[in-house]
Amino acid sequence: MKAFFEGIQYLFVNILFAPLDGLRHLELITWFGANTINWIFMIICSAAIVYWIKQLRIFDAAGTENQDTTAHSFLK
Repeated sequence: MKAFFEGIQYLFVNILFAPLDGLRHLELITWFGANTINWIFMIICSAAIVYWIKQLRIFDAAGTENQDTTAHSFLK
């Protein structure tokens, strides 16, 4: 049973968390390099929000959105 848990430890520490260790070492060299992944995620999220707002405006302008308060059964 001890070998099973040591195997799980090896999997997570040496294999799955290796990229995070690389980022930790990269942060000592350059802060911007280590936070590149964060900036990429922020750009993707910003693009998704802009797309979502554009779609909301399209449906609002077309009048296809049901804004009646009885549209949902729990709002009766």
